[in-house]
Amino acid sequence: MLLDERGLSKLKWRCRRGLLENDLLIENFFLRHEATLSVRQAKGLNDLMELSDNDLLDLLLRRKEPGQLSDSLAMKTASTPEALEVLCLLRPGASAP
Repeated sequence: MLLDERGLSKLKWRCRRGLLENDLLIENFFLRHEATLSVRQAKGLNDLMELSDNDLLDLLLRRKEPGQLSDSLAMKTASTPEALEVLCLLRPGASAP
């Protein structure tokens, strides 16, 4: 099921980050995927937005994998099936499904 316009707007607002690098990667994600973003993927993106900016950037740049995060709650949040799916799409060099 695709995410509706209202849900997409709220999600974009939720995804605003404090680090420019995160914002650029997230903006690129939306440019590539917003027309086909599912409710499941929106949940995964929301899960990832629970992370600190530094943890998120480490994941996006492949410096760490979710299981390597030091905080157990962050590790659990970043390891949901939905978050893992979206993480693959968010990382630089990811292709459209």
